[in-house]
Amino acid sequence: MLKFILPLVMLMKVTKDWNVVQFGVLFMSFMTGIMCCCDFWVRELGFMLGMDYISYIMVYLSFWIMSLVILSSQKIKSLKNFHSSFILVNLLLLFSLVVTFSSMDYLLFYISFEMSLIPTLILILGWGYQPERIQAGVYMLFYTLAFSLPLLGSLLLLFYKSGSLTIVLMGPELYLTQEAMIWYFCSVWAFLVKLPMYMFHLWLPKAHVEAPVAGSMILAGVLLKLGGYGLIRILVTFQAISGSFCWLWMSLGLIGGAYISFVCLRQVDMKSLIAYSSVAHMSLVLCGLMNLSTWGLSGGVVVMVGHGLCSSGLFCLANIVYERINSRSLVVGKGLLSFMPSMGLWWFLLSVSNMASPPSLNLLGEISLIISVVSWSKVSIVGLSLLSFFSAAYTLYMYSLSQHGLFFNSLFSCCSGKVQEYLILFLHWFPLNVLILSAKVLLI
Repeated sequence: MLKFILPLVMLMKVTKDWNVVQFGVLFMSFMTGIMCCCDFWVRELGFMLGMDYISYIMVYLSFWIMSLVILSSQKIKSLKNFHSSFILVNLLLLFSLVVTFSSMDYLLFYISFEMSLIPTLILILGWGYQPERIQAGVYMLFYTLAFSLPLLGSLLLLFYKSGSLTIVLMGPELYLTQEAMIWYFCSVWAFLVKLPMYMFHLWLPKAHVEAPVAGSMILAGVLLKLGGYGLIRILVTFQAISGSFCWLWMSLGLIGGAYISFVCLRQVDMKSLIAYSSVAHMSLVLCGLMNLSTWGLSGGVVVMVGHGLCSSGLFCLANIVYERINSRSLVVGKGLLSFMPSMGLWWFLLSVSNMASPPSLNLLGEISLIISVVSWSKVSIVGLSLLSFFSAAYTLYMYSLSQHGLFFNSLFSCCSGKVQEYLILFLHWFPLNVLILSAKVLLI
């Protein structure tokens, strides 16, 4: 794993040269892609770090999204808005994500999981737009910290009971007792907040709306996946108890996802709408992971990757519009097809991917998740149909309201798009729609 971590540390020494860092992260994402590992062996072992199949996918996604984040934040460089500090914070965040996804020890996983919170908070507070960013940062900080503390106690108790915190050595050794139930909820809460599950999601729209484009892209692209990845790792130990509480998470996921879809239909802020749609997508992932089935695990991982690329691309589009018209409102920013006709194509392509249409990865993942949830209970068809229908409804609402209609009178002209912006959007869309060709490899 040192071949991933040492180049990152070296790049932190040249933060003043934006182009070198940008090229370095892109090159590292390319090298990660070359060493494709698609079996269940644990590779790159050493220093309590290692990678299996799921870790590899998440590490690759982290490098890819971070390279696009730096590419899309050129405005910070051109305005000289503390650009070297901005690069350093992003590299620290990437470092913490790589260590989190590749740690083979629960305690190291916990430390790096919490460490990723600090650079995200600095991004929101330092380069956010509105004064409300302080409130958004505090919400995110206290939601995560309050629910992560029981996880630390849970891991220390696990070490006391089993004598080891090595992830691959853990087995289903806890059975249904009252103490074990409390232990289970203490362990799972931290990841449900990070996912985020309905009722624990209040920090997410606030953080997204106040964050700069880099913060929004990395939040949607990778940080939300920490919750799903953590659940995959921790549920190995709690299989018996998790099976007993499956009904609770399924109900919360389906009902919460359907309700959040209704909330999306009344948003007028572009970023807020995309942020709430993330909660709806992640609720379906929660259902698949808590199902403890192979279909659910496969679909959950595929939807996490697909959503990471698609949602990050949509936030990038929302930022492109914001830079032109200085507003994220769908009321002010309507009729964009008249001003930015070339961007209309990218709005369409990423919107149809967001509603899980073929040939996107979201479709492949959602089919697997629907199979796993329906095989658990036939009644869940009602919640799934509501989720699927309204996911298409709010995406169409966002696309039609932003692209069509009478444009705002104070707008008279704007740049349709730069080559660099088209490149960023293409690099989001291309893997999202081409990776489905390797479905046999992706489905575990």
